[in-house]
Amino acid sequence: MSASTRRQRLTPLWLLLPALAVLVPMFAYPLYQLGLLSLFDYGQPQVSGGVPARFLGAGNYRALFDDPTFWTVLGQTVLFAAGCVVVTLAVGAALAVLLTRVGRVARTVLSFAALTAWAAPAMTGSVVWMFLFDSNLGLVNEVFGLGAYNWLYDRTVAFLLVGAVVVWHSFPFVMITLYAGIEAIPSSVREAAALDGANGFTTFRRIIVPMLRPLVTIVVIQSIIWDFKVFTQIYVMTRGGGIAGQNLVLNVYAYQKAFASAQYGLGSAIGVVMTVILLVVTLLYLRALRRSGESL
Repeated sequence: MSASTRRQRLTPLWLLLPALAVLVPMFAYPLYQLGLLSLFDYGQPQVSGGVPARFLGAGNYRALFDDPTFWTVLGQTVLFAAGCVVVTLAVGAALAVLLTRVGRVARTVLSFAALTAWAAPAMTGSVVWMFLFDSNLGLVNEVFGLGAYNWLYDRTVAFLLVGAVVVWHSFPFVMITLYAGIEAIPSSVREAAALDGANGFTTFRRIIVPMLRPLVTIVVIQSIIWDFKVFTQIYVMTRGGGIAGQNLVLNVYAYQKAFASAQYGLGSAIGVVMTVILLVVTLLYLRALRRSGESL
């Protein structure tokens, strides 16, 4: 390998060093503390400083994996996150294409409305949606004549409602990102496809989507991370996980164990498990994406 080739390969790493110098300490140290705490029996007496923490090793993880509630909550979290990711990508991609087809005024209005939803704090958005779907004073029940129907009583309906709020908060990122990518594609590419007889759907699927692969990778990974670790919307709208914990997800479950029950070691173990799951899912997705790219 020549010196110039070696320099070309190392240049991106040198450019990433400033960001790594900031991000690595910000993420590595908290993850180290999280992993360390998960190995101890750490509760309120240890927080108060009166009793030393007892080393458990993998004890917290054994207790977690032996708890059937954990597996139920894990399954609910995976299904909920997967549904939110799919719907977010579908809505965001459809609106991104729509932005390329409408006029300037409509595009500005739609972009402003989407960015308003994105900018709204999760707490504020959750409270507003709760008011809209309130069983006594909610506008939705009033308009559709549903009486005092409680949208959060049934587990599935509650998950669907919270999922709608999550998608409402998330789709603008997908929409704006993909719209910028579509606009960056030279018009000559789409014109050539039209001359070859490709319709709009075929052009989007066969030409635009492959060219947007790097952006799609970003939005998919971001959506997986955001939706898998949802906390605010679930906690606020279901008041801590729903009736008898029927709407628990891992983040809320970890909060209950760590803060409501003062089992900080067990709550940290849940956090470590969530981190590992997200890393594995991300790596598997990147690997699958790389293989599909090589086969094109």
